[in-house]
Amino acid sequence: MKRRELPELHYITPIRNLPSICRSGILSHRRAEKISHQSVALEVIQDRRARVSVPGGRPLHEYANLYICARNPMLFRRLDQHLTLCVLRVSTDVLDVEGVVVTDQNASSDYRRFAPAPRGLAIVDYELTFAERWTDPDRIEYFRRKSAKCAEVLVPNSISLHFLMGAYVSCESALTRISETGVDLAAEINRHLFFFG
Repeated sequence: MKRRELPELHYITPIRNLPSICRSGILSHRRAEKISHQSVALEVIQDRRARVSVPGGRPLHEYANLYICARNPMLFRRLDQHLTLCVLRVSTDVLDVEGVVVTDQNASSDYRRFAPAPRGLAIVDYELTFAERWTDPDRIEYFRRKSAKCAEVLVPNSISLHFLMGAYVSCESALTRISETGVDLAAEINRHLFFFG
């Protein structure tokens, strides 16, 4: 993948976390543990991520993680919660922050690769990461495609507010929920991102 092919990065979060995010930024797992928040993460996945360290870097839980494309298996698993979720749009300028790392698939996958940003985008397969589907009749290919859909950008500690560009939601009801939080964040409906169009 080339940088010019990437318009933004994504962070999936419950809408109720927005006031906290607008105060403190997007936090790493380790930093978020210290404040009240709601998580969309699966416990089994977090247990696996807790055992991963970025080569030459830190434990994975010390990075705030962004998806290159949020239209992925993680969001699909949470579709029953779409009314309470949003996808934050994050500027690709975050790739220039010192210590940022790119993965070519889910960072906790067995065969993932890590590379320093921004040049690390070269390890990401654009076609697989932005594919409409990850299904495949071949079981090995299915898992390869599914993992590639979850390619990540890892930012040490936290992501500053000035990188936030706005948010996507699935429908008008979710848009209303964002306005009810009182945060000053541009939001728009993107049904396709949420698998509804």
